[in-house]
Amino acid sequence: MAGKQFPSLARARPASSRCLLGGAALLFLFLAASYFLLLPSSSGLAIPSAGFAAATTSFLASLDRFLTSPRRSASSAAPGDLDAAILAEEEARLYGDPRGAWPAAAAPLRVYVYEMPSKFTYDLLRLFRDSYRETTNLTSNGSPVHRLVEQHSIDYWLWADLIAPESQRLLKNAIRVRRQEEADIFYVPFFTTISFFLLEKQECKALYREALKWVTDQPAWQRSEGRDHVIPVHHPWSFKSVRRFVKKAIWLLPDMDSTGNWYKPGQVYLEKDVILPYVPNVDLCDSKCVSETQSRRNKLLFFRGRLRRNAGGKIRSKLVTELKDAEGIVIEEGTAGAKGKAAAQNGMRKSLFCLSPAGDTPSSARLFDAIVSGCIPVIISDELELPFEGILDYRKVSSVCCSI
Repeated sequence: MAGKQFPSLARARPASSRCLLGGAALLFLFLAASYFLLLPSSSGLAIPSAGFAAATTSFLASLDRFLTSPRRSASSAAPGDLDAAILAEEEARLYGDPRGAWPAAAAPLRVYVYEMPSKFTYDLLRLFRDSYRETTNLTSNGSPVHRLVEQHSIDYWLWADLIAPESQRLLKNAIRVRRQEEADIFYVPFFTTISFFLLEKQECKALYREALKWVTDQPAWQRSEGRDHVIPVHHPWSFKSVRRFVKKAIWLLPDMDSTGNWYKPGQVYLEKDVILPYVPNVDLCDSKCVSETQSRRNKLLFFRGRLRRNAGGKIRSKLVTELKDAEGIVIEEGTAGAKGKAAAQNGMRKSLFCLSPAGDTPSSARLFDAIVSGCIPVIISDELELPFEGILDYRKVSSVCCSI
């Protein structure tokens, strides 16, 4: 996300300055979040943190614990005059020091988390948990629904961390505030991906309209037209029927897809939105695993997945034609499910390079599968924007990024 901080605008233009105030900090919040998103759902990796002996990275295990734990304390409602409250808060922050000193530049991002009705939050999480075993039906691209929900579960991981007790939180560069006038940004915890996949089409659209009305009725939204609000739209189909009404908000996306197939022109752009990685489908190959598999990587290039895709993904069939008989290269049709995951994981851990062509969108979860497998990804995709590519040097993990 691009943006600069102009503290002097806080008094002159309080409504618009708050859209800029959290720009850089927001980027670092999600950069930190991406670290946890890159941990595969089955790794069970322990992450040291103050007051937190081991972090659960299994989506289902974490979700079950989350839903059985006591509800977190609520945030306060908007004050009667939000503009006046924000102005008072900013003046106290900027001029409250008796020595006239400015606050430290590295202040944490202050996030207000909306208390939405359960139908938009807890009820959808329970629906997924309770129907997980039955959601094995395949989508049009051959992926099980439950796996797609897990791949795009950034909305759960961020929300669960933001509302956790402070001693248990993993992300320390953002704090949750209880009063709206204290906030730099507002987080909307609506599970757009779960509702898209698990509700009937008309029921889903109706819930989208209800969520839209609830959010746009909030005083803070009306004050900024949503410019300081964060909405998870991480699956390319989620929230699609009402996106045009929230296009000024900050969207959390898997990619930009400037082709216009998934996002309309003017709805997404790098100056306001944040690209977050997919959650990998394979287990993490840690440093010990990488060391053990190094001598067994006897394949030059590996790809396992669907060989026929739409739009930019059509390159896959061309690659098959060109590479199918080359020595040391394995390109095979993939299958979903546990056997398919095991085959993909085994192949990646035996290969030096892993082919990562475009899918139906310019991005592909396979890129992050390769990264956590210790396999060097070969990225082949037009119009691809990688998560935080302005900060992360992908040349350190990938061999080539080329246009077709």
